Formats: sequence, C-alpha cells, structure tokens
Amino acid sequence: MIPRLLKSVVLIGSLWLASCGDPFVPESDWPEASPAIWELKAPSGEKGWIFGTVHALPDDLYWGTPLLDETYGNAGVVVVEVANLDDPAGMGLFADLSETPGQPPLLDRVEPDERPALRELIEDADMTGTDFGRVESWAAAMMLSGEVRTGDPANGVDRVMIHNADEVIGLESFAAQLGMFDTLSQAAQSDLLYGVARSHDANSDQEMLIAWLTGDETVLASHVNNSLEFSPELRRVLLTERNARWVPRIAELIEAGRRPFVAVGAGHVIGDEGVVAMLDRRGYEVRRIQ
Repeated sequence: MIPRLLKSVVLIGSLWLASCGDPFVPESDWPEASPAIWELKAPSGEKGWIFGTVHALPDDLYWGTPLLDETYGNAGVVVVEVANLDDPAGMGLFADLSETPGQPPLLDRVEPDERPALRELIEDADMTGTDFGRVESWAAAMMLSGEVRTGDPANGVDRVMIHNADEVIGLESFAAQLGMFDTLSQAAQSDLLYGVARSHDANSDQEMLIAWLTGDETVLASHVNNSLEFSPELRRVLLTERNARWVPRIAELIEAGRRPFVAVGAGHVIGDEGVVAMLDRRGYEVRRIQ
C-alpha cells in the first residue's frame, strides 16, 4: 500500500496536500480544489484510478482534497509519464538533441502573420531571437514556454506523487519524450513554436489552471483542442499515439491487481482521444469520483 500523502505531513515546495480529517488549506485566491479523478474497473473486477496532472504550478495553488488523499492511499503503485524527473542525464540529452548549427532566425521559422505573437513571447521571456542561432524550433518552444509560464516545476503534481510513493512506474523515458520532439517535421516544430506564442498572447495559463483545479473537463478540452487544432502531426505524435501506447500498460497493471494510481498530464486524460475514453472503449467501467 502507498502511504497517505500526508501520513506524516510533507511539504513539497509550498504545496500542502490534504490528510485525514479536515485538511489544512492555506489562504489562497484560487478556487476550492476539486480536480478530476476517475475510478476504473476491469471486467475482472480489479480497480485503478486516473488523475490528470499539471507539471508546473504557482506557489499558492493548493490542490489536495480528502478524496484524492484517500484514493492515492488505497493504490498499490503510482504510474507517471517519467519516473525520474531529476535524472541528471536529462539536461545533457536535451542539449545534444536540441542544438544544430546554422538555424535560421527564430522569427523566420513561423509564418509572417504569426511573427508578432512570437516576437512578444521572446520579449516577455527577456530573450532575443539571436539566442536561438543553434537551437532547433521544438527546443526553442520549450525554452520560451519555461521562461513565461505561470507555475514552477518544483510544485508540479507529478513530483508530489512520486515523492510520496513507495513504488513508481514510468510510462516513458526522458529520451523517448525528447526524441518525439526532435523527430517532428519542421512544419510541426514551427506549429509548436507558434502554439506557445499564441497561448502566451491569449494569457490562457490561468484559465487552464482554474479549469484543472475545479475539474472543468469542457474548458480543459477546449485548451487542448485549441493548442493542437492547427497541427494534425502534433496531435498525433504528442497526444493520440502516446495515449494509445500507454493504455495497454495501464490495463495490464489493473488486470494484474496492482491497483495503479495513474497520474499523467491532464491533456492526456480528457476527451475522446484521452486515456479514460480509450479504457472505456476497452470495456472498463469508468466512473468519475471527483
């Protein structure tokens, strides 16, 4: 069994989770937490749970609930996208894959009508286009997103889940994740770069976080669709193909009686192409419990 998230009170960054009884929730301007949790039941009767995560959160956003704590405590193993988030080899691999000499100016890598949004993103990140002379477009998108995002990866939900787990299984490796980006076509990398700029221009981070925190599937799905609607390749490579690879592994753990608590990015959980819907189509009984 996995210990309750606050069997002994644990502080990760400045993010407290709920424990038994009345949870301690510091004062915050964010809405009351009720992020979505699904219970999955195999035809054999074995159970598992799925919880959509956010990989970076503001210091003052508190997302723990008693039901989340209870559900996590009843699980047998935690399943995340990448198990070792602090692998020191990760940054070296990123540098190796992301740099190719002689890259064109960053603004030239998107369509002319997309350049004002990208220019604003670069300025708000306190960077210049010349900072990316050796950096491929997919990596530039990641770097710029990291500079302007609302949250801090140190407060990421997956980090808390991993920290408190006795056993963690990763669905992917850092190398596999970075390889997906590195092998995108130039057109898809351009779409990714503009997608980050467009999201920043729309100031959509906070709306997305509120939707996740309050369990609003409709708004979350609209954010996923908006971010991928202009690039079928991005949707296929970064979303649907990954979900399709994960689902058999999740099903295997459930049917083996491992009682997995699956904590993956919220965009992978919701919608017709999400892992919940895919498991439902495999004959699992799916029930949202929060």
